[in-house]
Amino acid sequence: MEIKNLLNQGHEIWGDQKLTLSQVIIRMGKVFGDLCRWERDAKKDTNMHTDEELKKELGNIIFSTIRWCDDLGYDPEECISAAIDCQKKFQK
Repeated sequence: MEIKNLLNQGHEIWGDQKLTLSQVIIRMGKVFGDLCRWERDAKKDTNMHTDEELKKELGNIIFSTIRWCDDLGYDPEECISAAIDCQKKFQK
């Protein structure tokens, strides 16, 4: 899927409301917390620890972050390119 298509789908789902950085951080924290609970592996959460659940949470981070970039006024493709460049430099 193309980034632009994913962005359009995100807007179809969530509408045109633009989140602030504070609102993005709170939502990102929720998904990150779900991943942390996965790793903690408490007995009460074990029944939810399936490959499908983990894939869903990773997908939530990817899909939502594309929309959040746009909400904050950034081109998601430029953000991805900057991250790729940074990781390449860090690896060297």
